[in-house]
Amino acid sequence: MSDLDTSGNELPLTEHDFTAYRQIAEGHPPPAGYTPDRLLALRLVDRDPYSPGGYIPNDPTAAVQGLTASVLSELEHLVHRVSQIPALERLAEHFDPHRFYGGPGSEFLGTAVQMNARLGEIGGGARTEFCSIQPGEPADRDPDILRVGVERTRSALRRGVHVRAIYHRSAYEHDQTREYVDTMIADGAEVRASALPGPRLVIIDRQHAFVDNHVIERVENNSGWHVFDRAAVAWARATFDLFWDHALRWQDLSPSGAVDPLSERQLRILRELVAGYSQQQVGPRIGLSRRAVDKELATIRGALRLDTTYQVMAWYGRTHAQDETG
Repeated sequence: MSDLDTSGNELPLTEHDFTAYRQIAEGHPPPAGYTPDRLLALRLVDRDPYSPGGYIPNDPTAAVQGLTASVLSELEHLVHRVSQIPALERLAEHFDPHRFYGGPGSEFLGTAVQMNARLGEIGGGARTEFCSIQPGEPADRDPDILRVGVERTRSALRRGVHVRAIYHRSAYEHDQTREYVDTMIADGAEVRASALPGPRLVIIDRQHAFVDNHVIERVENNSGWHVFDRAAVAWARATFDLFWDHALRWQDLSPSGAVDPLSERQLRILRELVAGYSQQQVGPRIGLSRRAVDKELATIRGALRLDTTYQVMAWYGRTHAQDETG
């Protein structure tokens, strides 16, 4: 039998082949003009040494067994070759240690749909860890999308992936986000809350990072970049660790109203003002409109029984100075 890898001429058999084999098996010569190359290659027939132009039929079962053995042998060979790929990939670490990538290290994803699709593709194959920072003001989300997120997290945890997430403390006061986070923790994820605003960031297996777009102007707000340059991803991972080390365990949080007259959203606005941003700049930084920021400041003045924002800032400096330095 000839090698299927090199010729591939034995299969598939045609109707002429079936007709010819049937006639040979019944003791008749094959149809005029027919050349039984495929039947001979598969050992379905042999040439009759005592009858020029004649053929001897063979049991098709033997041909099936022979073909099966050949295919299994080739599959074993292919599996062995595929198993060498990870070893070859590891060799790349030893090529030019001062340059881990010779080409572009990122791709621009211009819409939220593209970002979510690529994130789902890469995240669905996570093998070791999935780290994320969610700095934005929490908002109600589509329940179906939340269910997909829960199942994706559970799937990763079942695969042994270490899942860690950082939310802003204001998320604790948002019922839907709090329920979602509590479900993640119950499934085995680790979650912390930060009092400081951080960058929106997702890191997968220390090989992929997803960040907001700060390069291309006049594009969709939810556009971003998939970064796979080794140095850039390592820097992003170090940034995540910095925020993680200074964040509080989610389980240790309590409603801000129990310990502070202001909500986490209101405290965040004041922290941005302390950092030197104007009221016009604060809104875009934390996902609020200018009108919403003004309304929150008015609520703060009312809660503290103060007349001006300057008085509010003085109060914040006296009562939260330790938070800022710690």
